[in-house]
Amino acid sequence: MHAEIKQNLLDLEPEALRGFFTARGERAYRATQVMRWVFHHGVTDFAEMTDLSQTLRDSLLPVAEVRPPEVVSEQVSADATRKWALRLHDGNCIEMVFIPEPERGTLCISSQVGCALDCSFCATARQGFNRNLSVAEIIGQVWLAHELLDDHRAGSGRTISNIVFMGMGEPLLNFNNLVPALRLLVDDLGYGLSKRRVTVSTAGVVPAIDRLREAVDVSLAVSLHAPDDALRDELVPLNRKYPVAELMDACRRYVQGDRKKFITFEYVMLRDVNDTPGHARELLKLLQGMPAKVNLIPFNPFGGCGYRTSTQSAIERFRDILYRAGTMTITRKTRGDDIDAACGQLAGRIVDRSRRFRRFSAPRFGETRC
Repeated sequence: MHAEIKQNLLDLEPEALRGFFTARGERAYRATQVMRWVFHHGVTDFAEMTDLSQTLRDSLLPVAEVRPPEVVSEQVSADATRKWALRLHDGNCIEMVFIPEPERGTLCISSQVGCALDCSFCATARQGFNRNLSVAEIIGQVWLAHELLDDHRAGSGRTISNIVFMGMGEPLLNFNNLVPALRLLVDDLGYGLSKRRVTVSTAGVVPAIDRLREAVDVSLAVSLHAPDDALRDELVPLNRKYPVAELMDACRRYVQGDRKKFITFEYVMLRDVNDTPGHARELLKLLQGMPAKVNLIPFNPFGGCGYRTSTQSAIERFRDILYRAGTMTITRKTRGDDIDAACGQLAGRIVDRSRRFRRFSAPRFGETRC
């Protein structure tokens, strides 16, 4: 006889976890007890969950577990940014990054193994795509980061104040696992984060933007990178399916009815490609009437990319055009580039099911990570 496959409790959002216990003849409040142990205290061993009866603890051992991904390696940047390589159960590896700042700490997590979108300026795209991450593999990154940062404490004052889905993958193409993970992040029994402090970044999967608005209230960031279809088709091939006008309409629907909501538009600065004053003025027209913030991202080069970073003067000129027109604009400070942890540089180790087996080893990261 085959041993029963254990249910990873990190896979279950609160309602599903209550269902797990009631299906086993237990009271629904057992889910509350377990979630507090796991998310507030970092406990994964049922034997340590002392407000559960001994009988219940014993009965959980053969059927359930709390299992995050495995840490393979860690790097710390000169600017204190930290990057971890995490091994999944099937041997694939993903990466996550923690960026400390004086007023907040941002954890950047992955949603897929690789990425199928093939954006031309992104290192992750060079790997191809293997599969979606499970809920447990998504929320397990957050659990691990709290553990690694000694941050499993209930209440305020946590080191990790913001979660951004800006790591490997397109989050909205993993919608069915993304939403339960988001609910765990904002639920008081999970990590209790403000909806403004959880951000989903998308390259523009229009139907899923509308679905996300109905499913869970979190912040949205859009990887725009070009103000017109011709250029965006080149940089973000998904634009051929969901062109700029459709994407902007979806963004307006996302913030409709909430005066406090705005969309963050991410714009990577590529020298002589998308960084001219003309591009800035086109972007202003595109954002007219939209509650928006623009993040200008100096391009972070990687081997064989074919792009160069915009000059500082070009970035400042672009920023000033937007800012003087009343659009909130920030030039994102490059963090962790000495350990290939900056925006667009994340690369794990995957079996590329979209094309062929490929190992992508970012410089200075070595063969020890997976």
